[in-house]
Amino acid sequence: MPDAAAIPPRQWSHVTLKTAVALRHVHFEDLGTFDAALAAAGYSVHYYDIGVHELWTLDALKIDLLLVLGGPIGVNDAQAYPFLREEIELLALRLHANRPTFGICLGAQLMAVALGAAVTANGCKEIGFAPLALTAAGKDSPLQRLARTPVLHWHGDTFGIPANATHLAATEACAHQAFACGPNIMAVQFHPEVDACAGLERWLIGHAAELAAAHIDPQDLREQAARHGADLRKAGREMFVEWLAGLEP
Repeated sequence: MPDAAAIPPRQWSHVTLKTAVALRHVHFEDLGTFDAALAAAGYSVHYYDIGVHELWTLDALKIDLLLVLGGPIGVNDAQAYPFLREEIELLALRLHANRPTFGICLGAQLMAVALGAAVTANGCKEIGFAPLALTAAGKDSPLQRLARTPVLHWHGDTFGIPANATHLAATEACAHQAFACGPNIMAVQFHPEVDACAGLERWLIGHAAELAAAHIDPQDLREQAARHGADLRKAGREMFVEWLAGLEP
């Protein structure tokens, strides 16, 4: 048996990747354009698929970054989908420890509830591309990268702004589009991550019943994506890169 001291260490043993975990509710609502930004920032990305992986196996405080993605169910459907309570409990623990967390759509709503705010019906379905109206704080945040770019909206509920959170953005159809709690916690109702140039068709298929019920023609969304998808892909990635760069230890 060779002397252990004589065995050279593996070349990459000194490299420590940061860990990013994405809670995914439906397979096609993934990290999209954020994936490359995370890799470039030195994160090793792992998906936790709800309904497949057990949330109790996830240490809410140990991972470096948690991303909570969208999905077709509502935060207030916890009686039918009990895992929502588990997500809220996990988020409450993490958010109160100020651990870096980014939520999108359903993920943002879960974060709002974990911070004590309510989620209610928006009054109308907001599905399609529309520009954001940034608040003064929003213009001084990474969302400034999206100031001139229509973003993809796909929701029927809306969150309240939690106490001690900062309201960042609105649209004509929804007053509460984003909030932040310092540099480490951000929640957005819209979808800055989606690659509408390449991945939108999966959304149109996966949400076909919702589109039909809302009398929305998928072709209209394809045409909007053709106009705005490339700009959103660039601006969304730039926004997320800036947010990652501003995280505090």
